[in-house]
Amino acid sequence: MAPIICVEHLRKVYRVGKEKVIALNDVNLAIEPGEICCIVGPSGSGKSTLLNQLAGLEKPTKGSVHIGKHEISAMSENQLAKFRQAHLGFIFQSYNLLPNLTAAENVALPLMFKGVPRKKRLEMAKAELKRMGLGKRANHKPTEMSGGQQQRVGIARAFVAKPKVIFADEPTGNLDSSTTRQVLYRMLTMAKENNITFVMVTHERDLADVADRVITIRDGMVESNILLDEQEKAKKQAELFKDILESKQEAPPEPQTTVPADSITDE
Repeated sequence: MAPIICVEHLRKVYRVGKEKVIALNDVNLAIEPGEICCIVGPSGSGKSTLLNQLAGLEKPTKGSVHIGKHEISAMSENQLAKFRQAHLGFIFQSYNLLPNLTAAENVALPLMFKGVPRKKRLEMAKAELKRMGLGKRANHKPTEMSGGQQQRVGIARAFVAKPKVIFADEPTGNLDSSTTRQVLYRMLTMAKENNITFVMVTHERDLADVADRVITIRDGMVESNILLDEQEKAKKQAELFKDILESKQEAPPEPQTTVPADSITDE
């Protein structure tokens, strides 16, 4: 199977005054469809810069980034905006919810950009919130919710349109350890259930150990790119999510509501 994300000879250089800062230097990597991939590394290593490149949020100085058959690094800003709306989802550390909208309205935004009628998209948004354990918070605004609840709204927003790829930048960085485990469990479960490629930057190595692939970045280069052993990964997941699995905190499974999307592999 062809990789869904392919990076070749990626280089990113920033100018700071008269100085040049090399954030990424000759990065090459591939991520397979449906993989849970964690990007780790010390502060300033270039991991968030790499995520921005993979998501088309920044242009590379040299090299290329492909998602499916699309070279996103060569797209114009308008082309990138349309591509992101059609194929990508995002989860942010700071939640990035619109304060004047309810939880359901925030979650429904990606569906609005896809042209889904208002009634239908709000129904889908509320169903997604219910799967996240927030069915009773659908009509609440962000200021009426805790940090963990806001992040779950952000996760529901990323998953509601069932994109091909979701990018998450330190999605649990502002959460306590218990909420972190719950949020991570829901993200990984929903990604696997919907065969969504999930790429996450994190500084917490124990979180990365439950992924399929771990890419370590140091000094702007790929130090290692490891596909984790299935048995060891299952053991780590059982340890990390033990309390969640025992108490059955996840919402009951519900029928999946999907929205039509163009194939990411189309020419």
